[in-house]
Amino acid sequence: MQRFRRRIELAARRHGDGGEVRAVLEDDFHHFRVVVGHRGGAVTAVRGETPRHPFSACPGAAPELDRLAGMRIDRIANSVTLHADPAQQCTHMFDLAGLAIAVAARGDSRRRYDIDVPRHVDGRSHACLRRNGVLVLEWEVDGSLILGPAPYAGVDMRQGMARWALGTLPDEEAEAALVLRRCALISLGRLKDLDRQPHAHLSGRCYAQQPERAPQAIRIVGSTWDFSARPEALCQDDQAWLGDFGA
Repeated sequence: MQRFRRRIELAARRHGDGGEVRAVLEDDFHHFRVVVGHRGGAVTAVRGETPRHPFSACPGAAPELDRLAGMRIDRIANSVTLHADPAQQCTHMFDLAGLAIAVAARGDSRRRYDIDVPRHVDGRSHACLRRNGVLVLEWEVDGSLILGPAPYAGVDMRQGMARWALGTLPDEEAEAALVLRRCALISLGRLKDLDRQPHAHLSGRCYAQQPERAPQAIRIVGSTWDFSARPEALCQDDQAWLGDFGA
């Protein structure tokens, strides 16, 4: 069965009163890298790289990440939304930067998320998330609605879920839930032939989809890959780049 898969790997190195976190994300549609530098409890710089991306405009979002420079490092990954406008960012690099900043704040050395969402049948699927190899979350989903288990049953992933998760769940579970939410929603893209879309939608939801640049954000045909039967290939090309960080 075809399935959507994503892997996120984060590795940190500390030196003095600061350090650096390297983070990578790869899935069917995306392959991005982010580096966060920090010192004295604050972000000093954020750099993004775009090895594989769906639209020609996506690399232009990388410099926007440096708007996070100066923010205090925070254990809540979603705190990046208080310091920069998500609609002017690449959604996935922005998420990755938030996770990297949270790693720096917690003092973690390594973290890995693996997400698996089988192809939807009649709108439904079973979404799973593992953190460092341990199963943390499993949801039955119908489109954007989580059917169960509690306390997620009845939560609509498109309607205020971040606010609900951050106000209801323990910090670590909220982070995992928002990672899985992102994947459960974008996995719906597997139901479409995205290569028939000539350019990004004019939805205003992210950097490439802003109305002033979406018509010139040309679809990169062939940028969707299939990891259904080869999850081990995710982030395989990033291991040298991650290096001995977190060792």
